[in-house]
Amino acid sequence: MRSPARDDISFAEIIQIVAGAQRWGVISENRIIPMNFELTPEQQTLQKAAIEFAGSELNSNVIERDARQIFSREGWQKCASFGVQGMPLPKEYGGRGAGPITTIAMMEGLGYGGSDQGLLFAINAHMWTCSIPLLKYGTPAQKEKYLPGLCDGRLIGANGASEPNAGSDIFSMQTRVTKDGSDYVLNGRKIFVTNAPVADLFVLYATVDPQLGAAGISGFVIEKGTAGLRTGERKDKMGLRTALMAEVVLENCRVPATALLGREGRGAEVFHYSMAWERACILATCLGTMRRQLERCINYARARTQFGQPIGKFQSVANRIVDMKLRYEAARLLIYKTGWLMQENKSADMDAAMAKLYVSESFVKSCLDAIQIHGGSGFMTELELEREMRDSVGSTLYSGTSEIQRNIIARGLRL
Repeated sequence: MRSPARDDISFAEIIQIVAGAQRWGVISENRIIPMNFELTPEQQTLQKAAIEFAGSELNSNVIERDARQIFSREGWQKCASFGVQGMPLPKEYGGRGAGPITTIAMMEGLGYGGSDQGLLFAINAHMWTCSIPLLKYGTPAQKEKYLPGLCDGRLIGANGASEPNAGSDIFSMQTRVTKDGSDYVLNGRKIFVTNAPVADLFVLYATVDPQLGAAGISGFVIEKGTAGLRTGERKDKMGLRTALMAEVVLENCRVPATALLGREGRGAEVFHYSMAWERACILATCLGTMRRQLERCINYARARTQFGQPIGKFQSVANRIVDMKLRYEAARLLIYKTGWLMQENKSADMDAAMAKLYVSESFVKSCLDAIQIHGGSGFMTELELEREMRDSVGSTLYSGTSEIQRNIIARGLRL
């Protein structure tokens, strides 16, 4: 066994890293870089505040709103006032200027305290696929015009990339863009557009020639009400029903050159950047829900008695709760590690894909375990576990399916 390089880190420090419950390390250029996944006191305070806020402000009439597919604009505005939509955006635009880890901590708190996963999903979609690409690739004028409204709740953002024949194979999109003088004219159809029925601003992608693949794609920022842009009928779906979804149709939609997001032909780069953030952060709310489910199941298993003893004493029940605990702890490490890598400006593509894959599939399994532990009651709407299970299924599909995440990981392993 080779000894570690003593000029980088001592053997005692290595033992501390390995033994510590919260301290881990990554190997980079033959040295171990410590990472601390324990939240700072400030982050803990913020997360606790998010839990209390979500519990008191976001949980009214969720069962009814889910059944009727009602988006809570009031809840959206409350979140904006609390600072959620502005978390990763600079203070100059009205944001909080928080890093990835702090943002993830808040989103986990919202998922723990709040039961409206649809609203939280809508906010995630807005932040990672509209606000973040605008912050990175927008012109000063675009940022000044849109980011304050995206922070304070006045604007709701949506993202249009998927098409009927370009879902997982996103860069084979058929939506075309042509140049007409200094203007751009877009024609095509986008599907599965979260927030489309209520959106004020759309980040949309189109290609000059489908044969060019990723090299032909450009991104655009288009306002609601622009001639030639319309949204279709609201889609009925299995879960996340309080996050509204519809198609977006572009018919000779003419936009000025100022609508271009980033450089011409660099839309694939814009999309990839937004997906990296989304895969890293969108499941933090699910992490919070997994934590709440775990605690709920533990309390239930201690209180519920059958055959003269708490059901937690039965191995079949205890084992399910143990599995839920393991999934939550592993999911937490994956998500916060990805946030740490992004905060350190390190490559996080494969780690984000691993987090997205593991957390989404673990979320589904833990939801099913929670229902099974509660028996017939867990199957009833009033306990809200069945809705969480329905919501969880979408996590294996949005932001790239589990199959796509496995492809990304395999590519990262050079397979």
